[in-house]
Amino acid sequence: MHPMVNDDGTAKTSERPDAASARAVGDGKARARPRGRPRSFDRETALEKALLVFWEHGYEATSVSDLTRVMDIGAPSLYAAFGDKRSLFEEVVQVYGTGYGSFTGRALAEEPTARAAVERILREAATAYTEPGHPHGCLVVHAAANCSNPEVEQSLRDRRNANIAAFESRIRADVAAGVLPPAIDAAALARHTGAMIQGMSQQARDGASREELEAVAEIALSIWPRTGTHTG
Repeated sequence: MHPMVNDDGTAKTSERPDAASARAVGDGKARARPRGRPRSFDRETALEKALLVFWEHGYEATSVSDLTRVMDIGAPSLYAAFGDKRSLFEEVVQVYGTGYGSFTGRALAEEPTARAAVERILREAATAYTEPGHPHGCLVVHAAANCSNPEVEQSLRDRRNANIAAFESRIRADVAAGVLPPAIDAAALARHTGAMIQGMSQQARDGASREELEAVAEIALSIWPRTGTHTG
């Protein structure tokens, strides 16, 4: 049997036109498929794991290899999903502030006086800083220990100072309302509160129990001045 030829003498293909068209479309899809495998991890779970590592070891002592091992992802996936280490840490701090560390903001927003807010903050800190299931103390206080990155240090410093400024604002509001004496040093009292919170965080890291920190909170509250029948 002689092979079928075209008018120009070339051999005719035996493939049907519709089959050839389908194959061409398939080849196009294969060429259009992006390189690399898609991310196969849960982003929120990976972020929580990164948070715990930074909380336990701090920013400086946590390496990218530590993060990829704990988050169970490769370095390319980490960079694709979160950016570099510093960007990941910034997101971790945001998550911490809306979760584990949110008790400070809630107390300031919900309690009627500065003293009531600080009392609640110190008591909740004693619990939050010592509860099982996560590192003790406060991430914002400890994560910049021995940190050589000035931007990270400044970012955490700004967060701590913002809390102190919020305490001072509430204290000044109570002074204006007659809840606290007019001669009180609002800035010093606010900074004392910040020092107590940061100190309780370090004590928790050093092994202090919830009950021991609650006793510290009681002493700290005992110095708060009162005016008239306003007890906070």
